[in-house]
Amino acid sequence: MALITIPPQLTTLQNLPPRPSTAPPSKFSLTSPPSPKSQYASSTSTVTFSYYPTKSANSNSVSITTSTSRRSSLVVRASTSQFSPNIADTLGDVKIFTVAGDPVFFKDLWDQNQGIAVVALLRHFGCPCCWELASSLKEAKPKFDAAGVKLVAIGVGTPNKARILADRLPFPMDCLYADPERKAYDILGLYYGFGRTFFNPASAKVLSRIEALQKAVKNYTIEATPDDRSSVLQQGGMFVFKGKQLLYARKDEGTGDHAPLDDIFEVCCKVPVA
Repeated sequence: MALITIPPQLTTLQNLPPRPSTAPPSKFSLTSPPSPKSQYASSTSTVTFSYYPTKSANSNSVSITTSTSRRSSLVVRASTSQFSPNIADTLGDVKIFTVAGDPVFFKDLWDQNQGIAVVALLRHFGCPCCWELASSLKEAKPKFDAAGVKLVAIGVGTPNKARILADRLPFPMDCLYADPERKAYDILGLYYGFGRTFFNPASAKVLSRIEALQKAVKNYTIEATPDDRSSVLQQGGMFVFKGKQLLYARKDEGTGDHAPLDDIFEVCCKVPVA
């Protein structure tokens, strides 16, 4: 069991009425048995959320205790088969923005002939789990750079929201981009919705990374959350390209369900040198 402090705007509990400090926590559980088509190897997963009123100096936060009743083995498959061979061309004319607010086309993010690129699509810039992923990407960047791999991180929100993450985490601005209208996310068919964001069993994976999460959100602020609150329901994904060829594709099943960067690096290292 782990205690995480996150903003109410990023939880399903933001509309709970005020409770006296002596009241017991509000609690609800979600049990989700997999369907025959599920990508999960576990038989059942239960996640319990508890809401505790706090008198924290930060009035923008609530405490949520998350626990799993069973240890489940969640397996998410990475596959490029669901994507068109021309997916890079389809993405190419999508306009996103640098942290400074300058427009840039997707096709200009890396060498479209032979360049190898890891494209990490975060959820949104105000997602604590995405600060954790961004922190991991920053730590891994020297290794990818040494291997000649371009690292690209894209998040949902406006450029000023991206700058907040870049300044406070911090994160290198030269490889961080904003997709305020979620155009790339829509083309890639990344998951979106209330259930995916809050109730997917894959989200329990974050419990194994609590220390990394707490470290990453040390300077976190809710101000990085998109003004369009519907954007917080967007899930991310991880993709590896060689030129226009898609080598690896993985959609995040839920909040905090990120592709292992060691797996990504291995994919990059297996790419034949031209």
